[in-house]
Amino acid sequence: MSMLLTNIVELVTNDPAHGDGLGIVPDAAVVVQAGRIAWTGPAVSAPSTDAAVDLGGRCVIPGFVDSHSHTVFAGDRAAEFAARMTGEPYTGGGIATTVAATRAASEDTLRARGQALVREMLAQGTTTVEIKSGYGQDVVTESRMLRIARELTPETTYLGAHTVPAEYADDRAGYLRLVTGPMLAACAPHARWVDVFCEPAAPTAFDEDESRAVLRAGLRAGLLARVHGNQLSAGPGVRLAVEVGAASVDHCTHLTDADVDALAGSWGSGPGPTAGGGGPGPGTVATLLPAVEFSTRSPYPDARRLLAAGVPVALATDCNPGSGYSSSMSFVVALAVREMRMSPAEALWSATAGGAAALRRDDVGHLRVGARADLTVLDAPSHTYLAYRPGVPLVSEVWKDGNRA
Repeated sequence: MSMLLTNIVELVTNDPAHGDGLGIVPDAAVVVQAGRIAWTGPAVSAPSTDAAVDLGGRCVIPGFVDSHSHTVFAGDRAAEFAARMTGEPYTGGGIATTVAATRAASEDTLRARGQALVREMLAQGTTTVEIKSGYGQDVVTESRMLRIARELTPETTYLGAHTVPAEYADDRAGYLRLVTGPMLAACAPHARWVDVFCEPAAPTAFDEDESRAVLRAGLRAGLLARVHGNQLSAGPGVRLAVEVGAASVDHCTHLTDADVDALAGSWGSGPGPTAGGGGPGPGTVATLLPAVEFSTRSPYPDARRLLAAGVPVALATDCNPGSGYSSSMSFVVALAVREMRMSPAEALWSATAGGAAALRRDDVGHLRVGARADLTVLDAPSHTYLAYRPGVPLVSEVWKDGNRA
């Protein structure tokens, strides 16, 4: 059955057939059939359909694509956040606190937390989400996390190499063998991606050689690569991500000229997704996570530097209990505009099509014909309101695979 969604004051398609940038169609309509986009264009030109829904003169955008989250875990770190905000010393344990709580939690507890956060994301317009492991750091808990995450999304990431747990503090090589051996074997069937926290400035994270070993092991196991890189220092993460062909390098807070050149060069001489609009290419996307900088009072990434170099940028929440416990992509868009000097159009593209490129998906993040009918309806006349009215719940309804969510 075909469905016409009409009375759309502004339709953001990310489709170059409707113009450069966001491919905006004013006074628009969308035809949905079998869970896919069948037609977009001016409402006056809409074809006949079996049924119609009046969206009341609202703005419609593609569903947000959140390409970096850690939403399967137990416990919280509210006390850590409060201490950080008041400048008080805190020795609660950081990631180790979440690891201990997650290991101790039942499968039902972890599942309930993951389900609740994904529902929360969906209600705020996120229709595609990536979920990482990394709070288990043993074979049983890492594989459990990924089994639960796979129930919630196809975009699951094995992050056994998040940090070195306390029991391996004096045996890093032993933990590396575990991550690249038995833990990987148990987790790979439930994951699409392998990730590593490559950050020599953090004693419990992984250096360049260790990170390369983790990524290469994951690639041999049939996983695709992504990297936590350059969050705390201008380390090797970005260039390692490009070296192994990672789809995305995430954080990118501290970049050298060589890092930016490597990211730009990974897209070759042809147009990347920002230019061609035809879906993700072979390069490495820079995924920026400004909710982390907000929650840690750290310097924000230089988005303008990346955009000026032609590097495709994605925006994601990094929803996690420690460094940024927000599930709101609207909040991330507002931060990107206010703090990273992105335009409202650039930020929205990065939160939709950019996220899709970071996941190497060509069926989401846009509303071209054939895409999944994942749409977010804003109670606003324009996408600019996402940044113009920060903190206001503008999402009035969400459509997922052609159905109201």
